[in-house]
Amino acid sequence: MAPSDTSRHQRAAEEFVRLLDIMARLRNLDGGCPWDLEQTFKTIAPYTIEEAYEVADAIERGDMGDLREELGDLLFQVVFHSQMAEEDGAFEAADVAAAINEKMIRRHPHVFEAADDRSANDQIVAWEVVKAAERAAKAPGEKPASALDGVALSLPALLRAEKLQKRAARTGFDWTEPEHIFDKLEEETAEVKEAIASGNPEEIMDEIGDLLFVAANLARRLDIDPEVALRQANAKFERRFRAMEALSAKDGDDFAALDLEAQEYLWQAVKKSERST
Repeated sequence: MAPSDTSRHQRAAEEFVRLLDIMARLRNLDGGCPWDLEQTFKTIAPYTIEEAYEVADAIERGDMGDLREELGDLLFQVVFHSQMAEEDGAFEAADVAAAINEKMIRRHPHVFEAADDRSANDQIVAWEVVKAAERAAKAPGEKPASALDGVALSLPALLRAEKLQKRAARTGFDWTEPEHIFDKLEEETAEVKEAIASGNPEEIMDEIGDLLFVAANLARRLDIDPEVALRQANAKFERRFRAMEALSAKDGDDFAALDLEAQEYLWQAVKKSERST
């Protein structure tokens, strides 16, 4: 290891230990922070998820300064959970690091054992074989292992749909061509219409869910991340909506007071302006 690497690693270790000490002090019954002392795994979990999304947002915006800060916030969440686990006698931060170290080495034998010329696609296949073995080892004795084991319930619904579909596809349960999914989309759309006609809210929700699930499947089959695609659609809608409000204000109008026809005119004007730039 080069001296520069040694220095960087030493600094990283020192700063991480410092963070552990800060967290321990925040949770100290004698002089700690009252808010931090009140927290539990369940109350902190939403913040952990939020921080992960803020990391993704910084990446999306290409803001490296924000990314550094948000990664720090996310790391703090890891330390927070680890501190509470240590207090309960379950595990500590070093065990968390050791577990991920061992997992990465176990899942990359082509790097840490016998080097080979494995392609990225070969690695994906091998990765899934190892993960399947890990899931089987974790599965309760009375419950048979499933290809869907380990897909967290707490994931955002769209992301979880994609992961469930990927797992199912690895067993061969998948459409052979993306074009076949369009027939299913038409079928689900018709069922949504029927549910609306029935006036049953639960049936409408059920059919809307089916439609969204199939749409996510279409995105997956086209190698499009549905979460990213919807995030981009959200950003596009927000950009265009704000532009409509700006055009309305420029004309001295209150956008909310305009009728739908006038609002649609502004929407089309914004779209035309985007296409011309």
